[in-house]
Amino acid sequence: MNILLITLDQFRGDSLGCAGHPIVQTPNLDQLAAEGLHLRRHFSQSAPCGPGRASLYTGMYQSNHRVVANGTPLDSRFDNIAKAARRAGYTPALFGYTDQAIDPREARGPQDPRLQDYEEVLPGFDLGFRLGPGRPAPWTNWLRDKGYDVPEDAMAAIATESQRHEDLSLSAFLTDKFIDWVGKQDKPWFAHLSQFRPHEPFAAAGRFATMYDPADMVDPISPAAERHPLHEGLMRHPLLAAPVDPDAMRRLRAQYLGMVSEADHQLGRVFDALRSMDQWNDTLIVVTSDHGEQLGDHGLMQKLGFFESSFHILGIIRDPRSGKSRGAAVDRFTENIDLFPTLCEAMGLGVPAQCDGLPLTPFLDNAEPDWWRDAAQWEFDWRFSFIPHGPHAWPWDRRLEQMCLAVRRSDTAAYVHFGDGTSLAFDLAADPTWRTPLTEPEAVLREAQALLTWRAQHADRTLTGMLVEKGGVGRWPVLPENWSDRT
Repeated sequence: MNILLITLDQFRGDSLGCAGHPIVQTPNLDQLAAEGLHLRRHFSQSAPCGPGRASLYTGMYQSNHRVVANGTPLDSRFDNIAKAARRAGYTPALFGYTDQAIDPREARGPQDPRLQDYEEVLPGFDLGFRLGPGRPAPWTNWLRDKGYDVPEDAMAAIATESQRHEDLSLSAFLTDKFIDWVGKQDKPWFAHLSQFRPHEPFAAAGRFATMYDPADMVDPISPAAERHPLHEGLMRHPLLAAPVDPDAMRRLRAQYLGMVSEADHQLGRVFDALRSMDQWNDTLIVVTSDHGEQLGDHGLMQKLGFFESSFHILGIIRDPRSGKSRGAAVDRFTENIDLFPTLCEAMGLGVPAQCDGLPLTPFLDNAEPDWWRDAAQWEFDWRFSFIPHGPHAWPWDRRLEQMCLAVRRSDTAAYVHFGDGTSLAFDLAADPTWRTPLTEPEAVLREAQALLTWRAQHADRTLTGMLVEKGGVGRWPVLPENWSDRT
């Protein structure tokens, strides 16, 4: 069986036709969901890209993998999805980027070129074709060879996509490379197709730039009158504040939907190629994102902070071996950390002890798991954006350790706990837009206790389940069902 893991950077979970969006057209993703499993309440565990992908690739919460920013090294001792694929007999190939900074302890001295930026390759992957926002040269040089005048700066070059046919976009270029590679494979393969779009800049490629009328756009959620200091700080940030002009905001939203539809279009080309190569029914496909896009909600852009728009993402799985889940939708809370365990089981591997996530295998078999979470959790660390300047008297200066938060989002409430001890609670039953405070003391206490319980139950367990005894190493035995009666 082939395995294809697809990430679409910065893809909101509500921006799908099959998710009920009133405007956007995503026929290929909708069809994939109709043939597989649609995770309707699927969440990333951290943001921005590097932290979010670290959780996806390792199956771990940020509080365990500790990648807190783009450029924070990923500890080399952790298992990941590419290493697991190798254990299963695959040679995993990367098309795009993984945004994982290397563990400096693995570097070949201070001049190791892998220490120069954070867009390094997740350990375990072979390079199918490397292409990303920090390394666009193969694409920009290809365009120049065709006679196009393309800016040197990567983001500036991507911002000109509206001026050219969609067949010349960054996504189209990488799709071409992937399809060409698939056609040359003569044994089961594992590939990670990591597309940059619908990440900003807000300029959809070719015809997709004019696909949606700004006048048809739904206005974003407006910010509440009373705001936490972090929310205020983000709204004052020049790169994160949403446009105050409603027309400008609608234009951005129209371009975002155009980018979503172009990403869907390129995936349609991949799916058609798999069908034409007679590999469609031999390929397990997972589609997700590293984080969401706030798109003006609460006065914010991009993917930072604590609001749901930053963390609710798309999630679709099509496993051709199981017809039971065809067209099924899961309304339980699922998380990106669940995908690594799911793929491990699909490859016939055990779930690594480090994983905080749960395999989605029962849902793929159209069965109810014995236990499932009743809320989604995510974390955000902003020390990289608001770092205090000047020397720090370690270990006494702990300001950076206060610049973090954890969120628990249940059916009825959202609770946000900050590293400085402050907190927020929102009544989602009364107002799903995260603007109505939850004020009943007992209800707030329950949410705080549930978040504390979650953290206590998800401490790193890599070695804690082991025993070293009589010269051997083993794991704690499975307790009998009535173990509690014997204490």
